[in-house]
Amino acid sequence: MKYIIDGRTMKAADAYTIGTIGIPSLVLMERAALKVVEAAERERLNLSKSLIVCGSGNNGGDGFAVGRLLLEKGYGVTAVLVGNPDHCTEETKTQIQIFEAVGGTVKREIPEGRYTAVFDAVFGIGLSRPVEGRYAGILEQMNRLDAAKIAVDIPSGIDAGNGEILGTAFRADLTVTFAYQKAGMVLYPGAFCAGKVCVEDIGIYLRGGVEGTRYLTYERKDVGRLCPQRKDDAHKGTYGKVLMITGSQGMAGAAILSAKAAYRMGSGLVRILTPESNREVLQATLPEAVITPYGEDLKNQLEELLNWADVICAGCGLGTDIQAGMIIEHLLVYLGTHRKYCVMDADGLNLISGMEEERRNTYLKAAGSSLIFTPHIREFARLLGKTTEETKKNRIGLAQEYAKTYNIILTAKDARTVVAGEGRIPYLNTSGNGAMAKAGSGDVLAGMITGCLALGMDRFDAAALGVFIHGLCGDEAREKLGAHSVLAGDLIEMASAVLQEIERRKVQSK
Repeated sequence: MKYIIDGRTMKAADAYTIGTIGIPSLVLMERAALKVVEAAERERLNLSKSLIVCGSGNNGGDGFAVGRLLLEKGYGVTAVLVGNPDHCTEETKTQIQIFEAVGGTVKREIPEGRYTAVFDAVFGIGLSRPVEGRYAGILEQMNRLDAAKIAVDIPSGIDAGNGEILGTAFRADLTVTFAYQKAGMVLYPGAFCAGKVCVEDIGIYLRGGVEGTRYLTYERKDVGRLCPQRKDDAHKGTYGKVLMITGSQGMAGAAILSAKAAYRMGSGLVRILTPESNREVLQATLPEAVITPYGEDLKNQLEELLNWADVICAGCGLGTDIQAGMIIEHLLVYLGTHRKYCVMDADGLNLISGMEEERRNTYLKAAGSSLIFTPHIREFARLLGKTTEETKKNRIGLAQEYAKTYNIILTAKDARTVVAGEGRIPYLNTSGNGAMAKAGSGDVLAGMITGCLALGMDRFDAAALGVFIHGLCGDEAREKLGAHSVLAGDLIEMASAVLQEIERRKVQSK
């Protein structure tokens, strides 16, 4: 498990480390510079003719320290101070003096010539205004150079909190950041500019520990720790009776994908409530599932099945006709008095967003503690009554607010999916890739989260782990099939390779 912070939190951590812990700023600067050089050499970058472009703040001081270390190793170094010399911090002035004392020369403009590596130390994590004028020209000049590009802590021009490009930004091949990954280099479009990110420990302390972090994220080794071990004496009832309310006429695929994903995650028994027209294809494609076609008295049938189920998944390919609307409304009423977890996806969310506001709010406030919502950006915008563009601008903040209002676990799907829940540090997903942008991928995710619930996990942990495993399956699929050829069903087939982490951990613990 790792933590991701924003620029404000990082600056507070710096101040706490220096002012309270007592580690001098220059010591941290030296450690940072050493880690940058080590990372660049570890990546086998050609540093023989390095250009170091520095601002007047402490990020520039890091850059001059990098330049000195490179000089000491025998590399050719051209150091440029593009910031105002009169505005240099005391630490940066000291680093300039040391750099010059060991034979370095500080220039004020980037000399024409060929470079093998360009180090960006112009702005640090505190940048909050657009890069314009001379500085914008400098960053563009750096970007045009045919050389390996390394950012010190964060690419200049990226908002450390939300990944926004502030006018223009340095486009790094490698970013060496300190203590924690910054949100701005994880969220898009900032992630495009960060390239490969190396997080290096330089001895910075965060006041209050993890309570001060903005997001948490998982590493692959966390799968074995977070996912429950399967008991040797288990039977199918041990891992949940799952009811999938999925698939409309002609939409059997959504039911197949979500149900199969729930099974692959470890669910013991899956029943699919669906129109009669889907029975034949479902039985042929997924014989492990129990297929229950809609009966004549659908309300009573639904009540009986909800009483039978331990966990529910609704909405995948369900449609938005009157019958589907009745099903979702009845389900919400049921969940208002029965505490069973339910993943609500796709058409289920669209039907809810189409309800009259007062009625919708009444249902959600009563049933919210049972629900996990999994909207993509347009579905989320409809739930909020906002435009897609308005929602994109503050997707994570809106997710946290919505989760708090209704006590729902909100899984806001995007290139960087976030899971929000009242009283929880939001989970920001870093697994997955563009190969997963195919029809049916969301159905697979809904099924995987449902499978995690069936294993006995709580809502937030099930949603976060389901999202993470879904992304890991996408990474496995891209590795084996290529970026263009991955289908939603391939994600399910890759789950076994990802879940083997659980078995490895089980063996190691013996």
